Formats: sequence, C-alpha cells, structure tokens
Amino acid sequence: MNNILGFLLVFVYIIVIIGLGEGLRRWRGYTSDFTRKVVHIGVGMVMWIIPFLFDNPWWFAAACTGFMVINFLDWKYGFFASMTTQDRSNLGTVYFPLAAGICAIVLWDQPGLMIAAMMPLTWGDGLAPVVGRKLGWGAYTIRGHKRTLAGSVAFFGAATLAVWLALMFGAGSPAVASPFVTALIVAGITAVIEGVTIYGLDNLAVTAAAMGLLWLAGG
Repeated sequence: MNNILGFLLVFVYIIVIIGLGEGLRRWRGYTSDFTRKVVHIGVGMVMWIIPFLFDNPWWFAAACTGFMVINFLDWKYGFFASMTTQDRSNLGTVYFPLAAGICAIVLWDQPGLMIAAMMPLTWGDGLAPVVGRKLGWGAYTIRGHKRTLAGSVAFFGAATLAVWLALMFGAGSPAVASPFVTALIVAGITAVIEGVTIYGLDNLAVTAAAMGLLWLAGG
C-alpha cells in the first residue's frame, strides 16, 4: 500500500477510536478513567494492521510522533475528556505512541514479534487498572500511586492471551518455537514491571521488556 495512504489511514483510525471514547463518555456517562483505557486498547490494536499499510516503519513512526505532540497538548490543555487523567504527573498517553514507534522500528522485519511486543501494553496495561478498581483486592501503593494484585492478575491473563494470539496469528507468524510458553514468560515479567512502575513510565518499561524478551525468543 502507498505509505502516504497508510499514514492517513492510521490517523483516521486513531481519531475514530478517540471519538468512540468520547461517545461512550457522553452517551453512557463512563468516567475518563474507563474511556481512557478504551482508547488505549483500541489504539494499541493498530499494530495488527501496520505491516499491511507500510513498507517500512518510518511512516508509522512519523504518525506516532504526531500523536505524541497531540497527546502532550491534550495532557496540558485537556482537549479530549475521554483521555483525561487526574494524575498530572502521568504522561502515559505521550509515552504510548513513543513506545509504539520504537517497537515498529526495532522489530519491523519480524512483524509477528512487533505485534506481540505491544500486546502487554495494549491489553495487559489496558485492563489492569479497570479490573483493579473493580475488584480492589491486594491494594498497595508506590510513592502514593495505588496498585492492586487484582490488576496485576488481570494484566497477566490478558497479556498472556494477547501475546499468544499475536505470535500465532500476527503477520509473519509463527514467530517463535513455543508461542504459549513465550507468552506466559512475557506476560509474567511485564506484569511485575507494570505493578511497580509509576508516572506512566510503564508504557515504556513494559514495551521495552516485551521487545527484549521476544527478540531473544525469536532469535
């Protein structure tokens, strides 16, 4: 596909996902804590289609750079209520496209691994706070930031399934010899990292760990 068209399609896709979050917030009255994670998961799933939209990672990285700027301005001025966080020290929405862009550049030649590397952040980190707030058990704090063991368990379960599916069915798969065992290892380690990382830096740390583990598994 023409790279410029792919670039435009990625922008349209992400704007539609943000619009969906806004629609859910206004129509159903969901809190921004919930709709932000709807956007988080929806945007992360773009990794499944980018191997078919671009012939190199740089156009996607350019799109990610654009959304880093948009998300920073949104964090500063609050354009999109569906993405607003009460934690003003959390720049997670800015780090997310940075993580995606780096992931694409590093693992572009192994698209199954590239997709899988973003799945712990997409599904694990997307569901962990939602489930953690709902169930609430095993609560603990790190420098004033609340975490729950319930959220970590949800992260592990969601990340295991998402990574396994990416390794099995993502572009270029099968990417590793033992997809399910690999998924368990990646999910377990990234769940621990997410559980102890604050200020939104888990978006970078989780993805970096997943990339390293999957690169080793695929090598």
